[in-house]
Amino acid sequence: MQVFRGIPERARHPTALTIGNFDGVHLGHQALLKLLVAKARALDVPATVMTFEPHPREYFSPSDAPARLASLREKLLWLAANEVDVVHVCRFNAAIASVPADRFIDDFLIRGLDVRHLIIGDDFCFGARRQGDFALLRAAGEAKGFGVEAMHTLELGDERISSSAVRRALACGDLARAAAHLGRPYSIAGRVIAGKQLGRTIGYPTANIQMKHRKPALSGVFAVTVEGLAERRIHGVANIGVRPTVDDGARPLLEVHLLDWNQDCYGAHLRVHFHDKQREEMRFPSLDALSEQIARDATQARDWFARNPIQD
Repeated sequence: MQVFRGIPERARHPTALTIGNFDGVHLGHQALLKLLVAKARALDVPATVMTFEPHPREYFSPSDAPARLASLREKLLWLAANEVDVVHVCRFNAAIASVPADRFIDDFLIRGLDVRHLIIGDDFCFGARRQGDFALLRAAGEAKGFGVEAMHTLELGDERISSSAVRRALACGDLARAAAHLGRPYSIAGRVIAGKQLGRTIGYPTANIQMKHRKPALSGVFAVTVEGLAERRIHGVANIGVRPTVDDGARPLLEVHLLDWNQDCYGAHLRVHFHDKQREEMRFPSLDALSEQIARDATQARDWFARNPIQD
């Protein structure tokens, strides 16, 4: 998969295109990407995604923007896994926010990407003050000679499949519902970085996973599996939060104590899959009390995996 920053002034080849944030690449996104790839193959053009960084809501209202489900790197990995050929990552800033909808169509879709077919979600809006919509795109397609298709919302039970629904499920610890929307267990990927090595001193060494510019979509203690260290996934217990016992008020951190693994993993790029929420993050009166609780967490995780075998 090729990744480009921004939109070229002139397209090098025609495209089949979709536009969106694709945070989490949930089942609704996956269904849309499947349609895109099929259309691209039929037209013999690249299946192309236009996405934005940062999320527009992070730009307009950073203090109350939604938690990210995935970093940009993770999103690109999921797009590649769904057979996307090309991704254009557009920096969302004042300039792009002020582009009128008709100029967005002319400059980006027609001249920059030579779109031959466009597939969007049924609630897609674009351009300054979100004035562009499906009706405007369809009219432009009829006038300029490209197809426009809207994919209707998918539902799970009585709930719309969406990034917001995944966030709600994760926030309340319902990992099964989040996994049902995603089509897989929720996961976070990142590189193992050096920490304060406090876990090692109390008998429970942890792998500290770097989370870039992210307020996590979930917090607490979880039974997890870890991918990236061996051919099989390693069982573990993870804490994601601010570590109130030892570092209250710090930036959120993902720490994983790996069960039955005693090798260093600094620098490794791991994916942590979240399977079961065990408890909320807590403040303990001493490091001894923290160590005792981690022992109970590890036992609880082992018991959960014994009852719920995970297939690699």
